[in-house]
Amino acid sequence: MIEKLLGKDIELTDKTVLFKNGDYEIYWLGIDDETAFRCNSYLIKDGDECLIVDPGSRSYFKQVKSRVEQITSIDNIKGLILCHQDPDVAASMVDWLSLNDEIDIITSARTNVLLPHYGKSEYNFFDISENDGSYFFKSGRELKFIEAPFLHFPGAFTTYDKTSKYLFSGDIFAALDISWKLVVEDFEEHKINLDLFHLDYMASNIAAKGFVRNLDGINIEAILPQHGSIISKKDVEKAIIYLSELQCGLDLIYSDLSV
Repeated sequence: MIEKLLGKDIELTDKTVLFKNGDYEIYWLGIDDETAFRCNSYLIKDGDECLIVDPGSRSYFKQVKSRVEQITSIDNIKGLILCHQDPDVAASMVDWLSLNDEIDIITSARTNVLLPHYGKSEYNFFDISENDGSYFFKSGRELKFIEAPFLHFPGAFTTYDKTSKYLFSGDIFAALDISWKLVVEDFEEHKINLDLFHLDYMASNIAAKGFVRNLDGINIEAILPQHGSIISKKDVEKAIIYLSELQCGLDLIYSDLSV
């Protein structure tokens, strides 16, 4: 589906669909604001069972909620996947929980320690390390969680959807770009946008290489980051090579200590 978006001027709507196979659908719910630090939220819909990936800040809650309501009933939201605890990713969890306190908060144990600071400490915590690192929909469809320590948070992780073969990568492969488009068109040009985020936010090349190793053997059709543009199949390998070669964070700050 994402490949079909390439080379076209995409009209983003309240129901921008990225994948569809029967009653299994994935939607982009991102914000409209013209900002280099654009945030992307996504909805995974398996019939009447839905999860929101990185629902975002409280300031954009009404917009994201409105988009969800164009697609499904709020009652169908069963969980929020929070790749880490930063406010641009997770703060609106309290707003979603105010609508339904039975929603699962799907995240890592390290992230979960910090989430109560948003003002709600009692909720259903789904630990991504349990169930062999998987979440199963009622249909049997599976999401696989791939840990990504220190990219950029110790408890960061990504979510691989085995049905679409999409990788929801959180801040990994995030980019800053005022001339934003939904899908990357020229990856060589896009590297500058990736650098603007990764050089400062990611910990080190060791952390990056470690995560790349965790991707061995996984067939990725598209990478869906929390900031910037979606990376389609034709550029996935280039993106992984970019990350494996990345010098960032401590590599740059303490370059005089490198071996």
